[in-house]
Amino acid sequence: ILNLDESQLNTPYRPDGWNVKQLVHHVADSHMNAYIRFKLALTENNPTIKPYDEAAWANLIDTQQVPINVSLTLLHALHVRWVALIRGMSTEDWNRTVYHPEQKKEITLWDLLGMYSWHGRHHTAHITNLRQRNNW
Repeated sequence: ILNLDESQLNTPYRPDGWNVKQLVHHVADSHMNAYIRFKLALTENNPTIKPYDEAAWANLIDTQQVPINVSLTLLHALHVRWVALIRGMSTEDWNRTVYHPEQKKEITLWDLLGMYSWHGRHHTAHITNLRQRNNW
């Protein structure tokens, strides 16, 4: 996203896909949910997590109007907190679970972390590929 102008930030990464700005805000939204899910799993017994409509969130006014630097700052701060939490976890903690009602299954914190790690890299690749395709 370095040196992308407003027009580039508003470019969808694929036809009918989210634009770069929406992707950045989406990752922040997603990782906030992930952090809360981790804390719930560490403090409750197999809590049922709250699914949310990612597409609807990506179309809310804050995603359209707030500069991406706000979400980047939020991600940085959130990741500092999340890493501190992770570093303090015991081996047993990694086996704690959350229940995902849409997937109808329990997910360990180990698997949850893997999902969100992949998720961040996945959306970074969308932006990187868009930049390469457009020679930005």
